[in-house]
Amino acid sequence: MVQEAGKAKYYVLMDNLKQDILSGKIKTGEKISSENELAAKFKISRHTVRKALSILENEGFLEAVHGKGTFCIGRTRKDNRGASHNIAVITTYISDYIFPRVIQGIDYVMTREGYSIILKNTGNSQKNEAKALEDIMTKNIDGLIIEPSKSEIFCKHMNQYEALDMIKVPYVFLQGTYPQMKDKPNIVMDDVEGTYLLTKYLIDLGHKHIIGIFKIDDSQGTARHKGYIKALNEAGMFYNPDSVILFHTEDRGKKPAAMVKQFVESKMDMDAIVCYNDQVAFEVIKALEIYNIKVPEDISVTGYDNSMIAENGPVKLTTISHPQEKIGEMVAELLLEKIRGIEDKDSKVERIVKPELIIRESCINRKYNLSI
Repeated sequence: MVQEAGKAKYYVLMDNLKQDILSGKIKTGEKISSENELAAKFKISRHTVRKALSILENEGFLEAVHGKGTFCIGRTRKDNRGASHNIAVITTYISDYIFPRVIQGIDYVMTREGYSIILKNTGNSQKNEAKALEDIMTKNIDGLIIEPSKSEIFCKHMNQYEALDMIKVPYVFLQGTYPQMKDKPNIVMDDVEGTYLLTKYLIDLGHKHIIGIFKIDDSQGTARHKGYIKALNEAGMFYNPDSVILFHTEDRGKKPAAMVKQFVESKMDMDAIVCYNDQVAFEVIKALEIYNIKVPEDISVTGYDNSMIAENGPVKLTTISHPQEKIGEMVAELLLEKIRGIEDKDSKVERIVKPELIIRESCINRKYNLSI
């Protein structure tokens, strides 16, 4: 047992035993070591051991049988579960402007097929994702849909996914996978192509100094950055890293707008801004208004996702369509295939959603100085 900083010894023992149960290392019906054996093995008191075992009994993982010992019961539901007609959905943000429509698509397909949904969110935290997975594995589910947290960063809880594989609970990813799990089933937007279309559109309108703003800790942001670079390279325009604003999840509410203000105050050449999504574009437009810079007359701005913000903001945004309900339906259909044992080679579900450029009023034709 490895002592983790800031965690009580009983909690660490409890967590270790729970992971062994969930992964199948300790099997259903197996008698675990006695209190004395555990105390000696891990160099802790019997009182500490008893406290850890009591928590696992209360959570339904263990059962103490008088005169016989303590037995594992925590995987019974999974080993003999049959079809529960429950599926779990773990997403980064439930209140995000994208996800409610995605869940509508998932719910439409799953309700039609007689499934109920257990919904959890992580706040785009891998630590919270690990906790959500741990909780999900204690429930009787037939499958899991998951939007990975900070998907551009190596997954720190691979043991949770290995446990899912071991107990044969199928799972599919939505809007990205972790670097170690690129082979796992996944439904994604072609985000490279999406931002390529936006940047090329601005170049074709005569823009010469195009700023890029991208999220760096998820695979969507990385792909959108690549699309921006691709369009610049294709047009023979110099890629200047000083003209790119990269932000993390924790910075999303402040850094993009703050950096745009710095660019304005330093008098950086810019006639267009390609934004990671519609929310960022909205904040950028508000920041530009402080300096009486008009969109699109002075600077063109593009979004991504075709959200309600794009349609109803102070300036109607040129953006990329994000068919959220369709994506929800696609990922639900893919999970159903996995539940039914359909192999990837026989899958009928499209895996990549092609982007569509939505042209509104936030860009101007600089060749003729006309609003588009």
